[in-house]
Amino acid sequence: MKQAGLVVLVSLLAISSYAQRQKINFDNDWKFQFGHAANAEKDFNYSIATIFSKSGGAANTAIDPKFNDSKWRTLNVPHDWAVELPFVYKDIPIAIGIDLMAHGYKPVGGLFPETSVGWYRKHFTIAAADSGQRFQLQFDGIFRDANIWLNGFYLGNNKSGYVGVAYDVTDYINFGKNNVLVVRADASQYEGWFYEGAGIYRHVWLNKYSNVNIATDGLFAWSSVKGNVSTITVETTVKNQELNPAGCTVYTYIADRSGKKLVQSKEQAASLSLNGTATVKQSMAIAGARLWSLEDPYLYRVVSIVKQNGKVVDSIKQRFGIRTIEIKPNGVFINGKYTKLKGVNNHQDHAGVGSAMPDYLQYYRISLLKRMGVNSYRTSHNAPTPELLDACDSLGMLVMDEQRLLNSSPEYIDQFERLIKRDRSRASVFMWSIGNEEGWIHTNSFGKRIAQTLIAKQKELDPTRTCTYAADLANVYKGVNEVIPVRSFNYRHFAVADYHRDHPNQPIMGTEMGSTVTTRGVYEKDTIRGYVPDQDITAPWWASKAEDWWTLAGPNDYWLGGFVWTGFDYRGEPTPYQWPNINSHFGIMDMCGFPKNIYYYYKSWWTDKDVLHISPHWNFRDKGPGWNKPKGDPVDVWVNSNADNVELFLNGKSLGKKEMPRNSHLKWTVNYEPGKLEAVAYKKGKRLYRKVETTGVPAEVVVTPYKTTILADGKDVAVLNITVLDRDGREVPDADNLIKFEVEGPGKIIGVGNGDPSSHEPDICADGAWQRTVFNGKCQVIVQAGTKAGMIKFNAKATGLWSGGTDIQTITTESVSKVSADNNYKLTAEQAKPAEVGKMLGADISFLPELEARGMKFTDNGIEKDAVQILKDHGLNYVRLRIFNDPARDSGYSPGKGFCDLSNTLKMAKRVKAAGMKLLLDFHYSDYWADPGKQYKPAAWRNLSFDELKKAVYDFTKDVMQQLKAQGTTPDMVQVGNEINHGIIWPEGNVSNFDGLAQLVNAGTAAVKSVDPSVIMMLHVALGGQNDESVFFIDNMVSRGVHFDVIGESYYPKWHGTLEDLETNLNDLAKRYNKDVIVVEYSARKEDVNKIAFEVEGGKGKGTCIWEPLSTWEKFFDEKGKSNDYLKLYDEISKKYMN
Repeated sequence: MKQAGLVVLVSLLAISSYAQRQKINFDNDWKFQFGHAANAEKDFNYSIATIFSKSGGAANTAIDPKFNDSKWRTLNVPHDWAVELPFVYKDIPIAIGIDLMAHGYKPVGGLFPETSVGWYRKHFTIAAADSGQRFQLQFDGIFRDANIWLNGFYLGNNKSGYVGVAYDVTDYINFGKNNVLVVRADASQYEGWFYEGAGIYRHVWLNKYSNVNIATDGLFAWSSVKGNVSTITVETTVKNQELNPAGCTVYTYIADRSGKKLVQSKEQAASLSLNGTATVKQSMAIAGARLWSLEDPYLYRVVSIVKQNGKVVDSIKQRFGIRTIEIKPNGVFINGKYTKLKGVNNHQDHAGVGSAMPDYLQYYRISLLKRMGVNSYRTSHNAPTPELLDACDSLGMLVMDEQRLLNSSPEYIDQFERLIKRDRSRASVFMWSIGNEEGWIHTNSFGKRIAQTLIAKQKELDPTRTCTYAADLANVYKGVNEVIPVRSFNYRHFAVADYHRDHPNQPIMGTEMGSTVTTRGVYEKDTIRGYVPDQDITAPWWASKAEDWWTLAGPNDYWLGGFVWTGFDYRGEPTPYQWPNINSHFGIMDMCGFPKNIYYYYKSWWTDKDVLHISPHWNFRDKGPGWNKPKGDPVDVWVNSNADNVELFLNGKSLGKKEMPRNSHLKWTVNYEPGKLEAVAYKKGKRLYRKVETTGVPAEVVVTPYKTTILADGKDVAVLNITVLDRDGREVPDADNLIKFEVEGPGKIIGVGNGDPSSHEPDICADGAWQRTVFNGKCQVIVQAGTKAGMIKFNAKATGLWSGGTDIQTITTESVSKVSADNNYKLTAEQAKPAEVGKMLGADISFLPELEARGMKFTDNGIEKDAVQILKDHGLNYVRLRIFNDPARDSGYSPGKGFCDLSNTLKMAKRVKAAGMKLLLDFHYSDYWADPGKQYKPAAWRNLSFDELKKAVYDFTKDVMQQLKAQGTTPDMVQVGNEINHGIIWPEGNVSNFDGLAQLVNAGTAAVKSVDPSVIMMLHVALGGQNDESVFFIDNMVSRGVHFDVIGESYYPKWHGTLEDLETNLNDLAKRYNKDVIVVEYSARKEDVNKIAFEVEGGKGKGTCIWEPLSTWEKFFDEKGKSNDYLKLYDEISKKYMN
């Protein structure tokens, strides 16, 4: 469709593939009420009233469709009622109380009948016009023992709290009338020995499809690779639910990520008997396929189509990675490449939300693990939620998919079959686990025979993979280990070599290793509060410290690798203490994902990143020297690094240099004195530097959001990490302030946490009363979007501290899915050619004319010079200038004076070029500051139509460029808009209208290129440490044809995350988009930021541009214009990176 140059792009793939089948989310508007596990009257007469004597009969119970649930609580699922309950301690014999402890002291289970049964009811309507279709209810996970009814008709029981279940409900629907779906979840019996949650804690779906359809989990795809040719085999199982025999044809095609069809099979006929099924097997070949790997997890789309009488009646689309995986005694090989398993175990809960984790949290957690060097994930000890596997498929993480129990009864064979069929086409799943630590049976004939049955079932359903069993046994072969293809050790690392000697042809891995117990930020054992030191020094008797197992596993190829217990802390299993502990200490990160010190041990040896980490913090005021203590108390200082050697300094005095042993750490015993502890290391000749300092008292609350744009779908979330700083901007590592949170706009807080394993504060607070104490300087808030687009304003406050806050923009899913372009501003082939991006060591000095107007002069080494020349003398080669439309307006940036207008910009450009420097021009398209929190439209453009607005952007940009070119000062680089991830020129260019935003950017870009096609175009994003935000924004710009040569990111650590966040983001963006990257705004952490920015992998890091260093923050000059040591840093930075 064309309208005045506007092209509307519609996904034909989506139309053709999904016109016949619908997957309707059924999460919203449920009613909930507690029942009772021991009192039938309080359980809505369940077990008193007869409900199985007649179909559909359930009078006097909550099952009855006529039951009045108007007073029940209304909520959306996923929902974990256990996380909402208080912590409870019972003084009972340990044989009974151990399960309460293991489940995190939440009042769920047989001891708590009043809070262990939950009833859910949902009312819905299906149109009468759909009466010829089939309908299926799909529950991805209910904990547990769920009985389900529709309109009083019993659908079935699902014992498993982990494997989902689906029911055909076509016969029970009231078309055009009210329908009532009822679920009774009974969590009075535990399944595991860890926190499990309770309720409908995963998604619910209503699937609508034709009577001849692709069966549930009926698409199985796998690949083989030979040379340059990949063969994809797809089995499609078709089911006939017509009332007569039926025929159909089936074909399959493979599409790339964008939906472009690459190869298609022939249509193949299938005859289906009454209620019959048929499996159609088809193979297709692709030459030069992009293989899925840990480094490049590329996913194709497999689409299976079913036709009857020439008409498409059903189709399924599934993401699919082409790859090969081989498990050999000497290693795991992905696409033929050796890969050591560097894995973690994890349970399925997170701070604030329990087991009802929003989908985004799965991606957030997997991303945290990947940056540490983790490449594999064991789903201990149960079937994972599908969204976890989505994240692992997308981000490149191997998965060991685990069955709940080593049991071959019909119940557990059925659970195993459902698990395999659901997950066997996943790129990430590399191995099945048939069970874990079945001590009663795993060394006898029972265990061996059960294992053989499960192994046979696995081979039947998925011959493309192998399996293992997690055994807490030493060099023991009898039982399960006799028949299991891959021998796995839970702990007992000392016995691996002997077992390998005796069984050299059986692959071996560690399925549970480590189990160091640590409490983040704590450095002395505290048996009262239940804390253990945050170092690799404490492990339970059955386990080991990190170095104990990895020094064996790392160097030896007969270890396939191993999985640490665990990646994150989790509720339950407090070890070595019990009450008041309510969660584990095993995690490499705490429950919020905040790293403990052991994180840096694994990152040192599991990645090739530069790692240099000092612990502990240096705030031990009670350990310092005093009037009765000439020397401070001794403190063990640990350094984790993968450098060759490290030298430690205290307040400038060397404490000695030490060589770094491989797969280990370094330690100094230091008499404490306040000040600065510094480490200088060398890695292959490259200098690394880190410091920790004694901080001041808490002064400010800082909010770091990991997304500031989220979907207004009622499900998407933003993770907000809260820290406390002193007056010098340093994080206070022992802060314990109570922080209160406020939210305005279309969103809400759904959970809070702080990683304290003994905190009994609620994770879920009453509306208007959200709060959390920071634990050793940190806490976390999870904010969820509503269903309307708008701006969420979040604030964090603490008594006596400066407040922090952030804005979060919510946008509709429709604004993302609809893509349009305006061909009036399409670049020519010449204009669209990529421009080469050189190195930048730049500075934004747009304040300079204002400073000079106040009489400020600049000197360097006692000599007065032009500030531009001084910057050049110290190695800087670029100047950035911002330009406003009409800043002289009363509402403008510079009322009556017009600083940063065109006239001032022309003058400054001459000075820049005269000094032999390059120019980056920053269009704000506003009379005032433009940033993610404000993108005000210029007053002169306020009444323009959208087409007129685009033309105004084009004309203004072109005029500025022409005038600069006319005086010989054409910018070398231009950014169309400043920090535009929330848009430009609101409201038309707000991020809630991606089409409008992209068209405005394209108009500006077209104007620049019309004047000089060689100008480098930068796309500027605000949040340098927020990869998810950056990727979401850039993906939407790319899909709408926005042209750019280089990605610019701002980085202010106070708001934009850690240095590790920045490094991760820049490397990902450079690789993902094959573009150069620049940190185009920063101020603090100068050496660190430049190191990260210039050392982006693949030579894609082109440098930095510091923001207003003449007069702002860590500025280059004092108040009298005299240069200082900050400026001198750039002599070394320039020498290191620009030559």
